[in-house]
Amino acid sequence: MIREYLLDYCAGLSKALDGVSPERFEEFVHLLESAYQEGRQVFFMGNGGSGSTASHFTGDLIKGVSYGRQKRFLAICLNDSLPTLTAYANDVSYEDVFVEQLRNFLRSGDVVVAISGSGNSPNVLKAIDYANSVGAQTVGLCGFSGGKLAGKVRIPLLAPVQDMQKAEDVHMILLHVAMQILCARLQG
Repeated sequence: MIREYLLDYCAGLSKALDGVSPERFEEFVHLLESAYQEGRQVFFMGNGGSGSTASHFTGDLIKGVSYGRQKRFLAICLNDSLPTLTAYANDVSYEDVFVEQLRNFLRSGDVVVAISGSGNSPNVLKAIDYANSVGAQTVGLCGFSGGKLAGKVRIPLLAPVQDMQKAEDVHMILLHVAMQILCARLQG
């Protein structure tokens, strides 16, 4: 039973990866590369497992892609400051934990990447609405059918699978591929 479950899970993950739009993925990588070249900030956010993915990929850009280079990625993960998150959650509302941080730093042309398996996290959607209103470039990594997030962002990058863990796996795989592409392109 364990082996069959593993094989079934991997087959479902493979099918989800096959359903990712290569065109949207290329747009996403080009957007990150342009942000790097133009010195624009890139903000990441998510809740739960998606928050871990946002934090992980921010580290990949700050260290993995940037280390040893004079020019570096300006990447910030909005869910990494626990004191800031809890202050806004406690004193304002949890829906405002990301948007209020963006109000401090976001400039027109910067990039905001929201990661949400369901695509329906109110705090993520509120931040994307704000980012769009100030002229930021917005990306949404979503699962399932994309939720509301897919319709709000400039680049919806969908993991088309009805399973939260597989959607999160697809997001991490796509971000690791993006990291390797950026390393290769910036080296050449």
